[in-house]
Amino acid sequence: MTQEIKASELNPEEFIAKQVEEIRNTVGDGIAINALSGGVDSSVVTMIGHKAVGEQLKTYFIDHGMMREGEPEQVKELFESFGVKVEIYDAREEFFNALEGIDDPEEKREAITRTFYRDVFGKLVRETGAKFLMQGTILTDVDETVAGIKRQHNILTQIGVDTEKEFGYRVLEPLIQLRKDGVRVVAEALELPEDIYNRMPFLGPALAGRVIGEVTPARIATVRAATTIIEEELAESGAFQYMAILHKDRVTGMREGEREFGQQIELRCWESVDARVATPTRIPYETLEKMATRIVGEVPGIVSVTYNITPKPPSTMEAV
Repeated sequence: MTQEIKASELNPEEFIAKQVEEIRNTVGDGIAINALSGGVDSSVVTMIGHKAVGEQLKTYFIDHGMMREGEPEQVKELFESFGVKVEIYDAREEFFNALEGIDDPEEKREAITRTFYRDVFGKLVRETGAKFLMQGTILTDVDETVAGIKRQHNILTQIGVDTEKEFGYRVLEPLIQLRKDGVRVVAEALELPEDIYNRMPFLGPALAGRVIGEVTPARIATVRAATTIIEEELAESGAFQYMAILHKDRVTGMREGEREFGQQIELRCWESVDARVATPTRIPYETLEKMATRIVGEVPGIVSVTYNITPKPPSTMEAV
């Protein structure tokens, strides 16, 4: 069982030094790879790995076609300003092919996991000769998976997957003892900018986790457009996390005096510290009304916008 280090008890400098030493001893003169998404977890792992083994760490941004608008280029530019070389790996075809025709949430998570670890990382390992994959798994990911609440795509060894046998590499998880609040403390100690260490959480499968039903490029484009609007409108809210979710069934609406069978976007906004429990933000009605007006006006095909007011638990922060 993993021993938790609580944020209140964390000495970030000692934690960083320990992880750097362990990674350096483990990797030796070999090669490691890691996937950088720009979220606080992957950003911290990237910087710790870079401190530990420098250019022996090959950092990739996996562009699966399901990120927010302009995100791959923005993340690459930011981290290269820190001296970390980032290569954008185009995996859009692999992921959309893997998700074709799948509606079930668990099957989608399995398809995403398989594509990440077997297809994409497996190929990168063969191309680079790497024997290690570093990733930003945190303790909350493990808890939710082991408890059977929701399998997180980055949970492997904890559920008995032998990554060396299955995929040809060993997974290193420097943040496994921390929760989100602890990771933020470490990020600040690493002198990452505040817009990284206080960045809103964003799930590994990206916008695929915010599409209920089949994930297609068109449906991703819809939820991406709604996400842009909600992130603009709630940027100053101070909330822990907020998101737009595209529902599966079409709903009846009206536009220009005629009936329109359109789609529905659900908005969620959360107050939390470590993502274990959360309460919906009491957003002013005027703000909700403005977001709804913008989404039905600017996102093609949307005729309904709702707001989730159910706490976690029994809800979860993400829908899928």
